[in-house]
Amino acid sequence: MNEPFMLEVDTYLKRLGYSSAPPPALATLSELQLRHTAEFPFETLSSMLYAPVHVDLPSVQDKLLCQGRGGYCFELNQLFLLLLQALGFEARGLTGRVVMDGPEDAQTARTHMLVLVTIEGVRYIVDVGFGGMVPTGPLLLDSEAQQSTPHEPFRLTLVDGAYTLRALVADSWRAMYLFDLQAVAEIDYTVGSWYVSTHPDSPFLGRLMVARTGHRLRKTLNNGSFAIHRLGEPSQRVQLQDADAVLKVLRDEFAIQVPEHPELRATIERLLASE
Repeated sequence: MNEPFMLEVDTYLKRLGYSSAPPPALATLSELQLRHTAEFPFETLSSMLYAPVHVDLPSVQDKLLCQGRGGYCFELNQLFLLLLQALGFEARGLTGRVVMDGPEDAQTARTHMLVLVTIEGVRYIVDVGFGGMVPTGPLLLDSEAQQSTPHEPFRLTLVDGAYTLRALVADSWRAMYLFDLQAVAEIDYTVGSWYVSTHPDSPFLGRLMVARTGHRLRKTLNNGSFAIHRLGEPSQRVQLQDADAVLKVLRDEFAIQVPEHPELRATIERLLASE
C-alpha cells in the first residue's frame, strides 16, 4: 500500500519567504500568489526533451522543492492548491481550455489547471502556472470589471456557464483561457498533462518555454529568444546564440537547476538552428 502523501509545508513556505504559517486571509493569498510566480518558474524542459512529466504529488513536490526545478500548470497549481488547503483556505482545482493566440471559440482540450478559492463567501480565481501571462494576484470570479494585479490588468466574463479570462496587453484585451466550475478529479490532471507532454499537436513538445515574474517585470524564454518585459516600457529582447548562453540564462535569470540529460545540449542547439 502506498503511504499517504505529506506536503512539506515548512519547506514550501520557507521557499516563499515565510518562517511560519500565515493566516488564510485575502492578503495572504495575494502575497502567496505574487511570491510563487517569482520563486517557481514556469518551464518545459522535460517536454522539450520528450521526457515524461509526472504529475503525481510526490514527483511534483520532489521536482519543485528538492530538484530546484519549475514546471507547468499541472505541477505548479496542483502543489499550490495543496499549500492553500494546508493553510486553511477553502480551495479546489478547476480545468480550462487555452485560447491565447487563437480564436476564442476554438474547442481546445482541457490542458490548463487553475484554482478556485472562497474566502468569507467571496470566490476568487488563482493561477500560478500560466507561463508568460500568469496573473500575479487573485481575481474576483463574480465580477466583470477590470481588475488590477501587480502586473497587467485582467477581467473575467461569463457566457452560458463558461468564464473567459482576458488580459490587457498593448491596449488590447486578449483572451487567455476559458473555464467552468465543474468538479475535477486527479485523473483529469493526469490526462491533461499526458496530452500536453506527449501529443504531437502540443505546443510544449520539443519546445523550450520558460517564464518568471519579478517586481513590475516578466522574464520569458522561448527557445533562444530571451526577453524582459517591464511595465510601461518597451520589451528588451536578445537572441541567444548557443546552448551555453541558454543554459546560463536558465540558471542566472530563472534560477533553474538544469537537469543532467545526455541530449540536453544537442536539443537546445537544434532549437536554435531552427529559428
